[in-house]
Amino acid sequence: MDRITLSSMRYEGLIGATEEERSFPQMLEVDLVVEADLSTAASSDQLVDTIDYGPLVSLTERTVEGGNFSLLEGLAGALAGGVLAAAPKAAAVTVRVRKLAVPLDVSVDHAEVEIRRER
Repeated sequence: MDRITLSSMRYEGLIGATEEERSFPQMLEVDLVVEADLSTAASSDQLVDTIDYGPLVSLTERTVEGGNFSLLEGLAGALAGGVLAAAPKAAAVTVRVRKLAVPLDVSVDHAEVEIRRER
C-alpha cells in the first residue's frame, strides 16, 4: 500500500490527565501516515486522483487546537476517525501524537502514542 506522510506538525492544545495540565495549552506534535492506492495519481499526475493533504492539515489543526483531551490516545483516536471520514480514498491511517513537555521528574524527550485504524 502506498503512503502519504505528514510529519512533525506542531500545534498548541489542551491535553492532560489533570485539570492543572489542561489549564494551559501545551505544544503537541502530530504525524499522519495515510495509506491508499496512489497508482492512478502516479500515472495521471492530477490532484483529483490522490488524497489532498491540505484538508488533513486543517483537520489536524482544528482537532488539536480546538479540543480538550485527557489522553494522547483520545486525541489520536479523534484524528484517525477524522482523517478516515475526510479522505474516502484512504484505506488506513497511522497517527502519532507527541507531548513535548512531559510532567515527570525525569528527563524525557517526549511521550508518544501511535494508533492505526483501517476501513
